[in-house]
Amino acid sequence: QVQLQESGPGLVKSSQTLSLTCTVSGASVTTTNYAWSWIRQPPGKGLEWMGVIAYDGSTFYNPSLKSRTSISRDTSNNQFSLQLSSVAPEDTAVYYCALTVGDSLWGDFSSWGQGTQVTVSS
Repeated sequence: QVQLQESGPGLVKSSQTLSLTCTVSGASVTTTNYAWSWIRQPPGKGLEWMGVIAYDGSTFYNPSLKSRTSISRDTSNNQFSLQLSSVAPEDTAVYYCALTVGDSLWGDFSSWGQGTQVTVSS
């Protein structure tokens, strides 16, 4: 069973960069056909997919966030990370990491982290 756990600061100041890490157990971030996403949910709103890093290291981003988002991985520690630059209070959300298995890079997520609350102060 694949388990994911988000970690990072719960409070970030406006204009700074939000950095989160997802630690994976039960699988490798390099396992073929596995893709690792970041998703967020602002208060009172729906889920927003932010981007993905595939097993081969390729990355794809939500066009609405692409200019501010970077996803990378640390294969030695079996982790992948999110950086979101120039944050504003509207970026306040619960942030999740999740796994997609198969031909699609995102959607039909088979495993989720528990989520971590990030608040952006003005």
